[in-house]
Parts: sequence; structure tokens; C-alpha cells
Amino acid sequence: MGSIAAVRTPDVAVCGAGPVGLTSAALLSQRGLNVVVLEKNSTTSNEPKAISVDDETLRVFQHAGVADAVMDVVVPGTGTRYYDRYGAALFQARGASPFRLGHPFKNPFAQPDLERVLVEALRARAQVDLRFDTEVVDFEQAPDKVTVHTRGKSGDQSFDVPYVFGCDGGRSATRLLQGGTMTGRSHKDVWLVVDTIGDSHTERFAMHHGNPVRPHVIVPGLAGRCRYEFRLFDGEGRPEDTPAFELIDALVSPFRPIRPDQVVRAVNYRFNAVVADQWQIGRSFLLGDAAHMMPPFAGQGLNTGIRDAANLTWKIADVLDNKLDPSVLASYQPERAPHAWATVRLSEQLGRIVMTTSARIAKRRDDIIRSAVATSDGRKFLEEMRYRPTQHYTDGLVLASDDADIVGVSIGQPLAFDSRTHRVDWLDDIVGTRWTLFGVNVHEEDWSQTEELRRCLEASTAVISTREDLPCTDHQVLIDVDNGLNTEFSPYAGRFVLMRPDKFVAAAWRPRSSAEVIPSLLRWTTAYAPATPELQDGQRTS
Repeated sequence: MGSIAAVRTPDVAVCGAGPVGLTSAALLSQRGLNVVVLEKNSTTSNEPKAISVDDETLRVFQHAGVADAVMDVVVPGTGTRYYDRYGAALFQARGASPFRLGHPFKNPFAQPDLERVLVEALRARAQVDLRFDTEVVDFEQAPDKVTVHTRGKSGDQSFDVPYVFGCDGGRSATRLLQGGTMTGRSHKDVWLVVDTIGDSHTERFAMHHGNPVRPHVIVPGLAGRCRYEFRLFDGEGRPEDTPAFELIDALVSPFRPIRPDQVVRAVNYRFNAVVADQWQIGRSFLLGDAAHMMPPFAGQGLNTGIRDAANLTWKIADVLDNKLDPSVLASYQPERAPHAWATVRLSEQLGRIVMTTSARIAKRRDDIIRSAVATSDGRKFLEEMRYRPTQHYTDGLVLASDDADIVGVSIGQPLAFDSRTHRVDWLDDIVGTRWTLFGVNVHEEDWSQTEELRRCLEASTAVISTREDLPCTDHQVLIDVDNGLNTEFSPYAGRFVLMRPDKFVAAAWRPRSSAEVIPSLLRWTTAYAPATPELQDGQRTS
């Protein structure tokens, strides 16, 4: 095989040019890494598969430098409205703090549009080499590299990279060619998914109708697009069948008249609920559908994949930049897999309960929900989606604290006044995508013990006071303007807070504990290699 002719030697090969692969390439290139994206198809997808991104995903797009472009193709959404068996509204799930992360909570879009704007953004970056019509056919793992073999119109080629990202879907070549396995099951229910244009729905929320006679979902999109999902019954269609227009017309016509040319895509689906057993195979990693697949009823399939990219890309960047020891990459699966499993289970539960075909279960469901929304706690639980799994890392790159609730969780993105620029900005735009060490109501002399940690991680620093004063310090000071900053950081009063590039809290400690805490944190860095056995095993470091 010949050697691939690339403008730059890639640091990472991303297999798959779907939304997760393109987002990974954007995040990696934003950190200055050279990336080659390998896609077996000749262009991006023309099929509107995923249809909703949440506020966490939009925040990741912000970090990748593509949020403005993405916002051109999404509808700022307002959540999901659930209906009872007779079509009456039960409640609308909007999230606890719809703008806590700086973005709308749930946002419909069309996948072809998303992929188009991501590709346009990546084509403008010299660090990214997009290669369509390039199929990955084999991998060779070595201690210091992966050799990726490809086949395409330009012939067979091979090249060496330090790391591989497998973002190549449910039939992932990255997983299958390297013997990766998955655990879970395929659901026997068959659903018809129809994407249409010329639709009159203008709602900015998804609609889940729990009619046991025909459970269905309606998700309006941008500029007259709309998705319909219908539960099929025996004799109406199998997963391998091409849906007949007569069936589509019969199911969609109660909501709108439709012509064949207004059907963009119609597919019979049988949903999977599976998670990969090994998310890291040597120097290759699985992300998105390659690592997990789930029913669509929680609207979290793509968003879960974007969370994978947000978790892994900065770790790879810091390892290649010689800041973090390579053993920290073993933290990827322990951090991400538990949340992926929890999201898969939630998606299954919603399918069983909300989309039940049992009249008895549907009645019981409606009665319970009506009773719940009649109470303050019940309404908050449902409308604020407190049933949705939250990311809370207890293993990996987190250091246990005397208060478990404040470590391994994400910091929101409030507005703050920046003492250096004298402007009000979003937190992420102020601190960037580096490690950040915050001092919350700490004394100026407390900072001296943190110097080595800041140097090894190249961390930015900021002082936050949750009181109504202006600290006298040489450090950058962030000031609350609307109670958002105080809300996020009040639980950390009197502590240092080490925030990772993905905005999760790695550690929080009182200054008197610096001499004990900081050496433990430094074990993650190249300054204190080799890393501890606990971290190499992906376990907590204390």
C-alpha cells in the first residue's frame, strides 16, 4: 500500500463524517490539532436522521467555534409536550433552567443542514483534511500509533496516526474490524419514520401522543419540515420493507394532506438499545452510535454522541500537547458509559410507558401524571425533566471531595463582568477552552500554593466573589450581573475550583488542603508520570 499524501501529518483520524465525527474534528482542530476525516460515502448524508440538539450540544458547538453557523439551521425550541390517550395535553417538559448553559433547551433541525454547515466550517480550517469516497478497511495497532488502511477512488492507501476516533455509526468498521462487541437488545416493535416538507406545523416543541390505538410523535422543524413517527402493527411493515405511500398517506393525512414529492424520507425502524463493551481499543476510541444506540423517545441519541466528543477531544489534545499523561485516556469509558447506559434505559422506559399500546397501561399512566402535575413537586419533576439522567462523574479525572455533589458536575454558563475587558460576556467566552482555576471567596495569599498546578496544566485563573465586594488582586476578577454567576459558584464559597476544558469540576478544595490535593492532581500530568494505577484502570484517584 502507498503512503497517503496529506498536507499535514494528522494527529487524529476521524472515521465517519456524520455529526459526531464532524463535531469531533471541529473540536480537535479548534485546539490546533491536525485531523483527517475519512468517510466512505461520496458526500454528507441527504437523509434527515437526527432531528434535535439540546443546550449541552449547542454549548459544545460554541467550544468548537461553529455555534453561529449551526444556529442558522435550527429552531430555538421549547421542549416536548406530552399528550394523553385522548389527545389532551398532560404537561410540557422544558428543563429546570432552560438557558443555564447559555443556549435554548431543545432545538429541532435537519441533519443534512447540520452536516452541511459543519463541513463548510471545516473546509475553512487548514488543520482539517476531509476525505470522502474513502472507506476504512483495516487497522494495525502499535504501542505508539495506529496504521489505518483505506480504499477509495484514488486507490488503496495507508497512514499512521497517534489516535483514531470511530464515529462511523451502528455498523462501525472501527469497532467491528477490531473485534469490539456490544451489550443490549433490539426491540421487536416496528416504527414508521416519515420526514416531510411543506408542513403547516409551526410549534417549537415536539409532540408525543400516547394514544394506545396508534402511538405517534410529531416534531416540527425549520421552514415547513416536519417528522412523523408512527407505531406499526402486524402486517403493516417490516424493518426491511420500503414503506408504501398509501400507508404514509393514511397515517399522515389526519394531520395534513401530503403528496409523494413532499416525503423526503420514509423508513421502517426497529430500535436498538445497546452499548459497546470496550470504548477504547488500543489507540482507537468509539463515539456516537459506534459506542451506543438507543430508541429515540428521549431525543438523546445524537446528543449523547456529542457528549462523547466533548469528553474525549480535550483529553487527546492535552496528551498530544504533553500536558497530560496518556494514561488519563482510560478515563473516557468510566466517565461516559454510565451516563450512556442511563440514557438508553430512560429511552426504553419512555417507549414502554409513553408509547404503550395497552389501553389499561395508558389509562394508568394518564391518571398518575395528572395526579403528579397537581402537586408542586410532581409538576417540577415532570416539567423540569428531573427524570433525565445527569452527567455526574465519580470515576476518571475527578478528585473526591468532602461534598460529593460539587465535584464531577458541570458548571453552567452564566453572564459575568470581566475585570480585564470591562465587558459582560458568557463564562465560556471569557475563560476559553483551557483548564481554569477559580478562587471563590479565597484570600490572595492562598493562591501561592497553586502555582505548580497552574503551570503544569497551563490553566487560566479567575477570582470570583459571591459577596457584594470587589477583590483587590492581580488575578482576573469575574463579577455577577444577574445572579447567574453567584448561583453557579455559591456552593464553592471558600474553595478553589479546578474546571476542566469540558466545564466539569475536576476538584474543589479549601485552601488549607492545597498541600494534600495538588500533588494528587499533578499525578494526571506528565510532570508526575507514571500515573497512579487507579487512574490507569479508570478509577477515581483518591
